[in-house]
Amino acid sequence: MERDVIRINEEKCNGCGSCVTGCPEGALQVIDGKARLISDLFCDGLGACIGDCPEGAIEVERREAKPYDEYKVMENIVKAGPNVTKAHLKHLHEHGQTKYLNEALDFLKEKNIEIPDYEEEAPLACGCPGSAMQVPEPKPGSGESPQILSAELGNWPVQLQLLNPNAPYLKNADLLITADCVPFAYANFHQRFLKDKVLIILCPKLDKTIDEYVDKLSEIFTRQDIKSITIVHMEVPCCSGIEVIVKRALEKAQKNIIIKDYTISINGEIV
Repeated sequence: MERDVIRINEEKCNGCGSCVTGCPEGALQVIDGKARLISDLFCDGLGACIGDCPEGAIEVERREAKPYDEYKVMENIVKAGPNVTKAHLKHLHEHGQTKYLNEALDFLKEKNIEIPDYEEEAPLACGCPGSAMQVPEPKPGSGESPQILSAELGNWPVQLQLLNPNAPYLKNADLLITADCVPFAYANFHQRFLKDKVLIILCPKLDKTIDEYVDKLSEIFTRQDIKSITIVHMEVPCCSGIEVIVKRALEKAQKNIIIKDYTISINGEIV
């Protein structure tokens, strides 16, 4: 069957093993100095390990793979103890994987194993804080009448999937490549970042066309004389994948363009 599975770039992987501890399912091991996906059966394709990799060597790809097997995963997980079991249940719960979660709970009941309190509010153990439910603190207003700001969008479309690499507005452009959550989190997005730039948006976590994004950006960098690149992403680890995509595209295009990188917090502030 065709489904999402993680892929490890061996050239970037330094064998640190951070991803192994971030994968309670036991799908990863360090073998011969590199992280390896030991079995498709154990990889749920949700990419929790992406946020644990300091080298940006892991991404999710869609390919032919054996179906994920929650029962076999649980057989491995319970051997590692209650903390790992809890981390796995939290991982499934916070990603809305109800089917797999119910299968895991049924396994524990069948084996008469105590079910840990995986729904308690605590820091995530699964390595994917980008999916955690949060309520950002509202910013107090000034009490004055709201100011009507001008929109600074100067190109359409803005989604990378829809963008034409030959579009005339890309010639000698200053690019703003941003995660699609950023404009909603950062109130002054248009005036602070977008003014006089060509906008490109994507989601490195949920979009399933990462390799195509690398190819398309590489084509843009090759065909157009891009003056500058600004990246803006959220503070959650998986969102930093935008920088990985852009750098891979620059390498493929054999271009050397300085990147300005900004991070936005969940509360809408520049980190």
